[in-house]
Amino acid sequence: MREAVSADGTRIAYERLGDGPPLVLVGGATTDRARMRPTAEALARDFAVLNYDRRGRGDSGDTQPFAVEREIEDLAAVIEAAGGSAALYGHSSGAALVLRAAVAGLPVERFVMHEPPYNPEPAEDAREYHRALHALLRDGRRGDALELFFTGTGMPGEMVAELRASPYWAPLEALAPTLAYDSAAMGDAEGGGVPRDLLAAAPPVPALVLCGGDSPEWFLETGRAIAAALPDGRFQVLEGEGHVVEPDRLAPVLAGFLASG
Repeated sequence: MREAVSADGTRIAYERLGDGPPLVLVGGATTDRARMRPTAEALARDFAVLNYDRRGRGDSGDTQPFAVEREIEDLAAVIEAAGGSAALYGHSSGAALVLRAAVAGLPVERFVMHEPPYNPEPAEDAREYHRALHALLRDGRRGDALELFFTGTGMPGEMVAELRASPYWAPLEALAPTLAYDSAAMGDAEGGGVPRDLLAAAPPVPALVLCGGDSPEWFLETGRAIAAALPDGRFQVLEGEGHVVEPDRLAPVLAGFLASG
């Protein structure tokens, strides 16, 4: 494990795998670098992969108060550790952080947004999720906050109940406060819609938006809209895949884009 130091002094844990052009992985909600490691290992065949624990996860610190700007600064510190510039891959809500980092002017050579779960238009259910999540976290009800997230993403109640009774629940519950960080990156307080202002402000670097062919149609609709709004965006569907793609299927797709001219 290595450490980068963010602008506010927070220590950000990361690991570096492989050699080649630098690539930083940005996981989504309830994801730490351990969860991203299989993807990092697959990509390390072609890249120097920096796989890091986002603020409040794994071995990274969590200096308060939180703001999305602090996570952008964290990512800046990791990019600096990568050599001063890097490509970025963000999955799910991690893709929203990648977009914000690119817009903030971080030295991003190109980036991939893999199924960012924006609503096609701002929606009241995103605002309600934001309000309910923060209320539960203020009351210290981490387990209920995690259940709110899982049911909101479509997990059946009986499956959530089984997960709560399993040994996997405690490590997930420890990450519950960071659900608010993902919600902030997604702009849920404003409805969680496709952030057309951010997309228009993105730098003119190559950007790929990935979606699974078996994902709900709204994911594909949103992905197409994001790619069309980016200055140098393109859209690709992974046929037969959903929101989570096996690393050996994902790695060659990313390598083909990130290594292209």
